[in-house]
Amino acid sequence: MSVLRNGIEIFPLMLEAIRQARFSVDFLTFVYWKGEVARQFADGLTERASAGVRVRVILDAIGALKMSKTLIERMRAAGVDVVWFRPLARWKLWELDNRTHRKVLVCDSQTAFTGGVGIAEEWEGDARNPDEWRDTHFQVEGPAVHGLQAAFLDNWVEAGQSVHDDVAQLAHAEALKPVGKSQVQVVKTTAAANWSPIATLFHVLLTLARHKVRITTAYFVPNAAMVQLLKETVQRGVDVQILVPGPHHNHRMAQLAQEDEYAPLIQAGVRMWAYQPSMLHAKAVTVDDTVACVGSANFDQRSMSKDDELALVILDEVVLSELDRHFEEGRTHAIEMRAEDYRQRGLLRRARAAVAGLFRNQT
Repeated sequence: MSVLRNGIEIFPLMLEAIRQARFSVDFLTFVYWKGEVARQFADGLTERASAGVRVRVILDAIGALKMSKTLIERMRAAGVDVVWFRPLARWKLWELDNRTHRKVLVCDSQTAFTGGVGIAEEWEGDARNPDEWRDTHFQVEGPAVHGLQAAFLDNWVEAGQSVHDDVAQLAHAEALKPVGKSQVQVVKTTAAANWSPIATLFHVLLTLARHKVRITTAYFVPNAAMVQLLKETVQRGVDVQILVPGPHHNHRMAQLAQEDEYAPLIQAGVRMWAYQPSMLHAKAVTVDDTVACVGSANFDQRSMSKDDELALVILDEVVLSELDRHFEEGRTHAIEMRAEDYRQRGLLRRARAAVAGLFRNQT
């Protein structure tokens, strides 16, 4: 398993994997917007389909709403199977609020990628300025690839597509051999009435923590039960540190929705930092130098109950060390948040936070 940081590392490897594919490319994404990288992915997928490779693409109907229709038409003309996940024109209106937030690329059923990155110019570069978002993605080989492909097929079936060929292929395929030392469990989740497997996973990790917890998340909007669990974790003597976006947050509503909880959490002993250079979009939780949870899920209500998400639970000292190093480096570009800053907010800001709090289940 390889940890990839920012578009400068992530996109070249993903594009190269697409170009090297000989049999199949399965690609699922929530965000597909605009920019040079959007064109590059469309070019790579189109070229492979034209060369006879089976190329399947799932786009979330809301997340990829900004995508150029020209790119979609060009991919389809080349033979790419492009489907929309839960299109807006549907009779099951209650499903419109439940999206697929998963990010999956699987090439030849041998190499896979997942994490937080979307396909848009915002992710290009190396988080050097506000126009270049900070994110983390992962390249996966070995048996865990099957879990990522299962997450793709899960959404592929819901989109009304057949998996007959996949079933036949898997029945005769040889098991993937382990690659490297990482032990990886793939956890996929869908919308849930109460807590999803992702929420349960976060709960278990916090409950089992004995020394330290590091949380990096783009959207930090835990419910009351999770806020209480964070406080209890600190009360057990665990060092809990959280890195969240700062001034360049792309969803101000989500940022405002949790402000009322910042002061109580910080007063309870949770240490929090606001990342300054650009939008922080990475998602990672590390516990006690022992286990990491990474993938597409944020520490918010959408990821824990509304959206289809994907997480990797990893046991690998090298991966954990790298993720913790990224966290520490992120803190050097962040400002530690103080309880008094949120207790002394002006009336207008308090009012905005109160209004945002009414929609916290949507953030």
